[in-house]
Amino acid sequence: MHMSIVSRRTLLGAGVALGAALLLGPGAALAQQKLKVAAIYTVPVEQQWVSRIHKALSAAKAAGQIDYVFSENVTNADYERVMRQYAEQGNTLIVGEAFAVEAAARKVAKDYPKVSFLLGSSGKPQEPNFSVFDNYIQESAYLTGMIAGGMTKSNVIGMVGGYPIPEVNRLMHAFMDGAKETNPKVKFLVSFIGSWFDPPKAKEAAFAMIDKGADVLYAERFGVSDAAKEKGKLAIGNVINTQPQYPDTVVASALWNMEPTVDLAIKNAKAGTFKAEDYGQYSTMKYKGSELAPLGTFEKKVPADVVKKVKDKEKAIVDGKFSVPVVETEPKSSM
Repeated sequence: MHMSIVSRRTLLGAGVALGAALLLGPGAALAQQKLKVAAIYTVPVEQQWVSRIHKALSAAKAAGQIDYVFSENVTNADYERVMRQYAEQGNTLIVGEAFAVEAAARKVAKDYPKVSFLLGSSGKPQEPNFSVFDNYIQESAYLTGMIAGGMTKSNVIGMVGGYPIPEVNRLMHAFMDGAKETNPKVKFLVSFIGSWFDPPKAKEAAFAMIDKGADVLYAERFGVSDAAKEKGKLAIGNVINTQPQYPDTVVASALWNMEPTVDLAIKNAKAGTFKAEDYGQYSTMKYKGSELAPLGTFEKKVPADVVKKVKDKEKAIVDGKFSVPVVETEPKSSM
């Protein structure tokens, strides 16, 4: 039986590490110890937003950089307890999303000054050890909007969101601005389902929009693409690429890559240089923290002139010649 490349690499890596530790004494052995990382998620790890953090941390674990444990579906009331438990267990870096539990999360960080905290937050970093990040993927959302504007025949686009918080609003506004650039006639139907994970509710909201004439749907939540698929309409994805699951429905997606943020946080925590800072910029296109998903099955279906406009705009964004406006007020329907 042949040993897999992965397990062979792991063994070789372990052997080299052990050899180095034996040669260089106990100090080197300590240096070889993996960083202990814990994550706390308020939703299932399948949920779009959280899945990107989980993917980046799982990749760091697979690369042998960290030990990684996580809790999913943690209620807001239980968040502080779980956070303290992970800090007590000797995890050096704690990752999660603090939007609904800002006060509790920041209190815990104060009580464990030697632990590094990296949390999704609308707030500012907190000295000395509480860093924040967010999905600043408004640039790729703008590009998907341009594609949506070029694909709609009815000039009505439906948008279903979770909650109208700044993190969602800024992506919706960027998408709407992009759609208006390629199609000034476009109108929008906007609704929020009051949940981060309720696919049936999102699906119902999308059906209602299709009934009102929407032929392209912005799928900020799971469930929207299912409605589009059932009714033969199109969808635009957010945060993850679901085109493999919906090859005839999902035209394009604004992807969020958490690897640049997570990798830097791990590096800083390992080096003992982790401090309170805003990691938000590492979610932008400049740092490869976001990108437009490949058009894939829709490569030949999106009009060539629209594709050219999108490519030109993408270059302008990466070159720093075009800046996508960040608008965080609640978006409203325009019809």
